[in-house]
Amino acid sequence: MANTTISAQMQQSVSNRLMSASLIDNPIMNQIHSIHASDGCSRHIDMKPLLRFTENILQNALPTTIDTPATPQEAQTQLNELLEDYDGHYDFLKLYLAQIIKRTSCKISCTCGQSAYAATLEVFKTLSSFTWETKVVLALAAFSVTYGKFWLVAQPSSTNLLAKSIAILEQLPDMLADKEPWKPKFEAPSNLIKTILKVTKCVVEFWELLSEYMTDGRGMPTAAAHIPTAVYWTIHGMVVCTKRTMCLTDMGQEDIDQTMEDWYLSSLDHKLSQIHDYLKEQLAVCRQHIRERREIEAYKMIEHLLKTPQIDNMKILGALICAKAEQLPLFDGLNKKRARLDVLWKKNVLLFISELEVPYQELSILEKMYLESRQDPTKEESQYEVVWLPVVDGSTPRNEEKDRHFETQKALMTWYAVFHPSLLETAAIKYIKEVWGFNKRPMLVALDPMGRVVNPNAIHMIYIWGPTVAFPFSKSREEGLWKEVTWGIELLAAAIHPMIVDWISEGKYICLYGGDDIEWIQRFTDVAKAVESAADIKLEMLYVGKSNLREKVRKNNDSIAQENLSHVLPDLSSVWFFWARLESMWHSKVQHGGENAERDPIMQEIVSMLSFDGGDHGWAVFGRGWGEMSQMTKAKGDTIVGCLRDYHVWKNNIATKGFVGAVNDYLPQLHTPHHCNRLVLPGTTGRTPDRVACAECGRPMEKFIMYRCCTD
Repeated sequence: MANTTISAQMQQSVSNRLMSASLIDNPIMNQIHSIHASDGCSRHIDMKPLLRFTENILQNALPTTIDTPATPQEAQTQLNELLEDYDGHYDFLKLYLAQIIKRTSCKISCTCGQSAYAATLEVFKTLSSFTWETKVVLALAAFSVTYGKFWLVAQPSSTNLLAKSIAILEQLPDMLADKEPWKPKFEAPSNLIKTILKVTKCVVEFWELLSEYMTDGRGMPTAAAHIPTAVYWTIHGMVVCTKRTMCLTDMGQEDIDQTMEDWYLSSLDHKLSQIHDYLKEQLAVCRQHIRERREIEAYKMIEHLLKTPQIDNMKILGALICAKAEQLPLFDGLNKKRARLDVLWKKNVLLFISELEVPYQELSILEKMYLESRQDPTKEESQYEVVWLPVVDGSTPRNEEKDRHFETQKALMTWYAVFHPSLLETAAIKYIKEVWGFNKRPMLVALDPMGRVVNPNAIHMIYIWGPTVAFPFSKSREEGLWKEVTWGIELLAAAIHPMIVDWISEGKYICLYGGDDIEWIQRFTDVAKAVESAADIKLEMLYVGKSNLREKVRKNNDSIAQENLSHVLPDLSSVWFFWARLESMWHSKVQHGGENAERDPIMQEIVSMLSFDGGDHGWAVFGRGWGEMSQMTKAKGDTIVGCLRDYHVWKNNIATKGFVGAVNDYLPQLHTPHHCNRLVLPGTTGRTPDRVACAECGRPMEKFIMYRCCTD
């Protein structure tokens, strides 16, 4: 019966105190605000070093930590780090803060019959002239001194006789000799202290963000209004926890009061946990706002720098690559070591922008071109650098698999790369996508030594002419190169393999053919060889496959080589490059030709070739000669086979028109009005025109959207 009465008394007492705590916020906070900065100003002090010192004291003073203390080496390491962190603040602590902490400690631990509420008010009066986050850290430091001293004496010691003697007088040895009955008494204060520390750190971070970055006031009223309340309940928790600690050795009837204190400590822990959760949510809102504002400012900075004349390229590159936080933001792929950003100072720079995974064919071709162009470093056209900027999807978190994949890709490159994708600024990624038009497919943005963008995507001109000829990669250089060329075998295929250049020099007739039907390939090569013999000409044939169907092309290459039907390209990367160059020609012409691109003779030939690749049948191109002296003719599979089989019909024209001219004159007789041409272009690079004319009849082609997943 007595136990029931005591239990009811405890519940009623705790209920009254919880009710008081829930209703007291407004009256108390009015009083707290009236105490705050009563002299008309609040002093802000950098509290982070003191907070870290205080956190170390509390973490080492918690009972769970005392049971498993750090080793002497670990303890010394922690101390050295704290002292190094506190370097420069020690004199200020000694001359000024130490006295404040001492006075505050007295107020927190004062048990002169006053309530915890009254003691809390005394603490606020002592700290009235400080800002809210300074108040809570100073109070926590004062609390940690009292709490730390208690546990310094309380923990068992066989060597420190002074601590042991004081512990005996304080009746602590019995408590620690038999810990099990006392563990419940430690639990509530320990949990509350952990929550107090979390709220304090949250308040400091919150106020730092608000004061430094939220100057526009966005989010300030809602967030700042809750800081004083959080500070009050945190300091109140310190006072209650101190009082509870001092009562740990009390016995008898006071055990009932201690149980009620534990209940009250648990309620405070719950309240502070709610405050902490709310502040964490608000912190997330603030961080998001700060990120957005920083990104906007960084984006505007990139825009400004690229529009403003610069004395070199360092500011531009620094705005794209986060060089401030990382002194060695680049990785030198040739020497396999980290590098400073200034290795790019006043150099022509190609920014190689891609997703994390670069297609193997593309990487191998670019790598080959890069190394060939760097063979003589004294030449002007070799004075450029390439920097890989991998654009990683920010919506997916960073993980070890992504990091491993990045390291694998980076190891394959002999040029520079950012040391880690995270060093590419978020604003830079946004600019790359919105202004430079990056959308999955790799691109090369050309910067001159002053950091000016001379070509938003030089990858097309580099594919067409190679870096040595394309240097310095400007749009004006690209336009000039188009004015110098005519359509022919040289432009179409000379860059694919050195043997083609030799064939052209030797005056041989050259036939490029493609498709995936091996039976047609056998028929075509048989009849072509027969015509070569009958016409007594030197004909070299080269199979260039298709832009996709890699496995089918590989099998065809093997069959053609085994049966000695014709030449084949040495690898699938070369096949890919043949078609990639054609696509690059198309994109380059679209970019530079404008509305007249459709009527450009070279553009019409490019469209014809790409239409061949989009079809289901074979095709062939015959050509001979250099530059303006070059001759070319082309046709689809059955048409060209039929033409060659009719050799006896047009052979007499070879004497006057040449072999290519005779074929070209006869082909129109085999054409039929019915045809179905398809032009397949990647829609993710460059500008895609609304109208494309059919290469065969000149009528506008219908436009479709195609999605393809090719695993061949």
